Order: sequence, then structure tokens, then C-alpha cells
Amino acid sequence: MYGFINTCLKSLVIDKFGEETWNKLRAEAGVEDTFMTYEVYKDEITMRLVAEACRLLDVEASVVLRLFGEYFFEFCKRSGYDHMLRTLGANLFEFMENLDALHGYLSLSYKEMNAPSFRVEKNSDGTMLLHYYSDRRGLCHIVPGIIGAVAKDFFSSRIEMEVVNQMEEVERTGKKEHVVFLITLHPAFSEKMCSRNTASPPQRVQASGCRHGAARTNKQEVEILKQIKKHTGAWRNHWETVRSLVQLGKGKLLRGFEPVYPDELCIDLKTFCNAFPFHIVFDEELRVRQAGVTVQKIVPGLQTMGIQLDQYFTILHPEVTFTIASIRKFINSHFVLQTRRDMMPECWKETPMLELRGQMLWMASLHCMLYQASPLLRSLQELEERRMYLSDIAPHDATRHLILLNQQRLAEMELSSQLERKKEQLRQLSQHLEQEKQKTENLLYAMLPKHVANQLKEGKRVEAGEFKECTILFSDVVTFTNICSQCEPIQIVFMLNSMYLRFDRLTTVHNVYKVETIGDAYMVVGGVPIPVSSHAERVANFALGMIMAAKEVTNPVTGGPIQIRVGLHSGPVLAGVVGEKMPRYCLFGDTVNTASRMESHGLPDQIHLSPTVYHALREKGFQLEERGEIEVKGKGRMRTYFLLKNLRATDSEIMGRCTREAGSGQESVHAGLDCSAELPSFRPSLQPIQSSDRRPTVAMRYGDSLTDDKPLAPFTEDLPSAKTLTGKSRDSESYGSLHSGNRSEVEPFQLNQDTVRRRPDGAEPPPAALSKKHVCSRLCVVS
Repeated sequence: MYGFINTCLKSLVIDKFGEETWNKLRAEAGVEDTFMTYEVYKDEITMRLVAEACRLLDVEASVVLRLFGEYFFEFCKRSGYDHMLRTLGANLFEFMENLDALHGYLSLSYKEMNAPSFRVEKNSDGTMLLHYYSDRRGLCHIVPGIIGAVAKDFFSSRIEMEVVNQMEEVERTGKKEHVVFLITLHPAFSEKMCSRNTASPPQRVQASGCRHGAARTNKQEVEILKQIKKHTGAWRNHWETVRSLVQLGKGKLLRGFEPVYPDELCIDLKTFCNAFPFHIVFDEELRVRQAGVTVQKIVPGLQTMGIQLDQYFTILHPEVTFTIASIRKFINSHFVLQTRRDMMPECWKETPMLELRGQMLWMASLHCMLYQASPLLRSLQELEERRMYLSDIAPHDATRHLILLNQQRLAEMELSSQLERKKEQLRQLSQHLEQEKQKTENLLYAMLPKHVANQLKEGKRVEAGEFKECTILFSDVVTFTNICSQCEPIQIVFMLNSMYLRFDRLTTVHNVYKVETIGDAYMVVGGVPIPVSSHAERVANFALGMIMAAKEVTNPVTGGPIQIRVGLHSGPVLAGVVGEKMPRYCLFGDTVNTASRMESHGLPDQIHLSPTVYHALREKGFQLEERGEIEVKGKGRMRTYFLLKNLRATDSEIMGRCTREAGSGQESVHAGLDCSAELPSFRPSLQPIQSSDRRPTVAMRYGDSLTDDKPLAPFTEDLPSAKTLTGKSRDSESYGSLHSGNRSEVEPFQLNQDTVRRRPDGAEPPPAALSKKHVCSRLCVVS
């Protein structure tokens, strides 16, 4: 089928059920998204689309095909065939009678079109029998949809169609499917039509009655029909009424017209054969009795009178056997005959065969059939290929003009087809470009927070911002220096890559931000760049996951699992973008230093906590253990703690793995919804982890909100440049105040009761508001 059909089916699904349904339908059917109008596609593509539509919509094929038939009629009208369809016939019978002629005309443009064939008969009771022939089985239900839409739109009628017979037509070559429909026509009377029936007072009364309730409508229509039959004898449509009113000379009505024939034919045979150069007359035995001069020149065998016509020609359309009985049965159809190659002269055998298209006329008095035809040519190129000229066609024959007009139309169609192909190529290139852009953005978002990266892309200045609460994690590999000295560099790369892939997966599970990795050191922060009140819980669960994940990584020296140290600390930081070449989103402040000290003073396979983290996790369902006071470099003596486990979450939840419910056999995703549903996403979607763990990643849920008082506006590309809490933008010179004991005059936060103060013994008491109060800081904006 041509792409026009598949495009119509696509348009139907999108208009009626939405583009999402179409995308799902074509994905299930395994077909492309766009179809070229003048390109031929395999029938199985259309069949797959119809079958998948039936399955998705849970309806029978007949329902889908009938709906397609109704929509196809409207689609053809919108595609520029409206006037052509409206002028096909004055009534439904004539419309259906000329469908084959319409297909014959369209075949000039759509050369490979394999259209169905129609034959219509009138019954004495006013009903009609429509014979449908097609090479494609199972598509007959399209016909009621098309004919019903035509009757309603063009002839203001309602029809009923039912299949009365379905068989294999033995008289047609190729064993075509033959379906017979019984059509019952019901004229539809609208208020507008009723108001026009004003021939008599009773009719006007009944016309006004059309506006009353629906319960009286049927009775009124019956009365109107009676009035019309009384005045006209039978129901006729608008055009038949007009014909009955048009008078010819001497007062005779058109419906009473009788032609006058001469006593003898006033034309000699020579003139007739030259005036109609492609006509053929043959009798009931298919013996040629007469032929036009040009067809004799092309097929010299026709000069021998009495030869069998079927020896030189085959019937292409309608696909029937070459007998008088079959021809008379389909005499209302146009016939296409093609010359036989084996009977043509040697000079013609290398050229395309001549095709004739015309009408069969039965002459009962002579018991002969007249085939009045013209050459079937679509372009000047086909005319040249058959070694013919325009002068071979009679001057009165419209085929001359059709060839010239169709030559121009074919050129326009070729241009349209080229534009359509270029459009599709541009669409594919645009789609490919969008995919590559997405890959680039994912890579960029893996290096910088999303809102920061977007502002950098727009060339905007990104200013630093403060975060009053966050939790920072550092980790490193125990005896990493010794491992490096005893292994090949590639072994170190494999070990670190295996470990970092697992850690990166955990950042997605707990929605924490990976700041950077330096050698064996891994740095993560919670609450930056998206402020959350559960930052300590997220980082703590992430740390527990790191310990479990590290046990899956092999030490290339010992062959056992590697050991890591983990340290956590909570406090304020300042965050900003540093550098123009390979810019990085970095954290500054004493909190970073303290977290690093917790890691360096930790123990293998232990999670070392500072007092601030301990107080944040103390009542959150974590098992904690006091380590005691230790000497911390640069900090003096500090009371620290170890994080042992989470008492409220399973290992599978912490690792972001699906768990199977007992007895159900199904995986539960109770860890479930990605926290991106609650928080603005700031990390790109990660590619599948290339490790032995192929199970899907399940984000762990946290019950916090963005802020305690009001929701934080999601970070967008048009965020205003962030400022400090004093309302002043920070410059690069003020960053150093977080690293020293001296505070600048424009320092955004004051070291008072909201900040960590040291006791005389060097220990850090828990801050009063740090564990509960969440401060929403403004963020530095990085493009």
C-alpha cells in the first residue's frame, strides 16, 4: 500500500486516541513513525498496525476498519480530493458506479496502486447490491465506513449495509475476494430540509412540526414521504427533482425524453476507423470483426479479420476471464487491455507493452461487442517508450491533454516527494541531534549541578552561595599506597573503577551529590546543592552502603575485599564554581576540613562521626557507638562516634535493590519512588552500571520536605543570581574567611548560637537548632 494509507491510519489514531497511543501502537507493531505519501510499503505493515490497534483497544477488527473507513473519507477530503469526490455522481448509486473510474484516474499518479473493484446493482425494492472485489483479504469492513460517510455527507442520507454473501469469485483471475453488500437507503430529514418542503399548507404544517419533540419525528417523516410520493410518484433526490423540472423543446420534460435515431448510419467505415483509431469490434466467439487504424498499426495481427482477440490481448482490469459472459457481467466497469508480448512484432518485444483503456458496449442487434478505447499513457516518456506520437491519438481524444497535464503533475509529485523525503531526513537529523545533545548534557550534569550547568551554558555569571546545614563525607582505601606499589597501574584502575561505579549508583539511591574523587578519596555531600533537612540521614545511609559495596571489590594484592575508611561531619559551607577551564563545583569551609579529619582518623571498615552528625542521627533509628575522645589534628581533642547500622532499613533498601515479598514471588519496590518525585532533580540519569549487579536501582524514600516553612522553588534556568544573606554578592576575596579565624565584614553568617562553638575541653556541643531547623540559603548560580 502507498504511504498515504498508513499516514491516514496514523492521523486517525492521533486524532481519536492521542499521540501517546500512536507511539505505543507503532512500537508494538515495529513500524516507523513517518510514511512517505508516494512510496509503496508492504501490506503487512498496515495489517500489523490494524492488528495491534485491535489488541490495544480491545475491539474487533471490523470495528477498527469501519472507523478507519469513515475517517479515510474525511482524510481524502482534507487532502484535496473533496471536489473530485463530490462530482463523481449525482446520487449514491452513480457515485459507487464510478468508483472504478476514480481509481483508474488515480492510477495515473499512483502507478503501483492495487485498488479494489466495485460493481453495483439496483433491486426492484429500491435497495442496492454492492459487489466488492479485492486481492487483500479481511479489509471489506472498510467499505461500510466509507459508503456510510459518503451517503451522510454528500447525499444527506443514512444507509444500512450488511454482508449477504462472501465468496471466491471464480470468474475473476487471481481468485479475488468477493463480498456482496446489501445497501438500504434511508433519506435523512433535518429541520432545514423540512423547512424547504413548502409545496402545500399540510406540508408546511408538518415542516414546522419537525421542531417538536423527538417522539413525533418518525411519524412526521412518514407523512412527509407520503406527501412527496403523492406529488412526484416516488422519492427522488435533489438532482433527480431538478432533472424532472428542466424542459426541452416542444414542452417535453427531461424524464420523458426519447432519442431519435437515423434510419441508416451516415458515416462510412473508413472515416469511422480513422476517427476512432483504437476501437475494436468482436463477436461472441471473440473473433475480431473491425479495428481502428492505429491499433492495427501497433498490432498488425488485427488486420487479419476473424482472429481471436484473446490471442493478442489480456484483460488487466477488471480481473476477469476473457469471455463475453464475464465482460457483460462487468460491462459498467472500465476495461484495460494489454497486448501480449509473444504476439507482438520483434521490434516491439523489447519495449513496454501497449495498454488500452476504454468502455465495452454490447450491440445486441449484431451480437457483437464494441470496445471504444484510448491508449493508457501517463507521461510523454511512456509515449516515447512505445514509439508513439501525439498525432497517433485522435484530436478529439482527451488523452492528448491528459498526457500533457499529467506530465506536469508527475513533475510536481516528484518535487513534492523530494521535499517530503528532505523533511523526513531533517526530522531524523534533528532527532539524532537531540539525542547527541542529551548525551552532552548528561555528561555536563555529571560534572556540575544541573541548574549551575544551565546557567554556564547561557553565559551567565555564577556566584557563590551559602548552606547553613549540610553533611560531608570523605572516604579512602586502607593501605592504598602499598597496593599501588605492588600492582600494575591497570589493576589499580580496574579496582577503583569497580568501586566507584558502585558508589555512583548509591548516590542515585540516596540522592546525594558527588563532589569529586581524587585518587582513592571519594567526597559526597548531602543538602547541597539542593537543601534538604534529611541530609545527615541520606549521607549516613550512603556511608553504610559504601561499606557493603566495598566488600564486593577485590583487593588485587590480598585477593580479599578491600577496606575503606569513612568520615562524616555536618556544618555550614560555601559552594561555588571555580575556574573557567574544566570548571568545578567546589565546597569551602571548616566543615570540609573537619569531615576530612574524621576520615583520616577513622578505622578500617568503620564510619567515623563527628559530634554534630551524632546529634543529628541520635533519634533517627541508627545504631551508634561512642568511640571516646581522640586527638584530632588541627582540632584538638574531640569526642567522636561510630555508625554501626540503620535499625529501620534493610540492607536491600540501603543498597537500592528490589526485594521479593514472601510468598508473592513478585519484586517489591517499597523503597520505591525516586526521591526526584519530591525534590528537583539535580543529577543526570546514569547509564547502567557495568558490574555484576544487574538489578534495577530503587531510590530510597525520605520523608523530608525542601524547607520547614515553605517549599523551595525548584531551580530553573532563569534563577536570579544568588546573593549572601547580607544581600551583597560575595567576591573571590571573601571566600578565605571560611578558612581562617578572621571573619570578613560581609560574612553571610555570624558565628553565634546557630554555629558550632567549642567548649574549653575542645569538644563540640550539639547545636541547638541544627538538627531541627532548616535554613534555606541562596545558591550561587553557575551556567
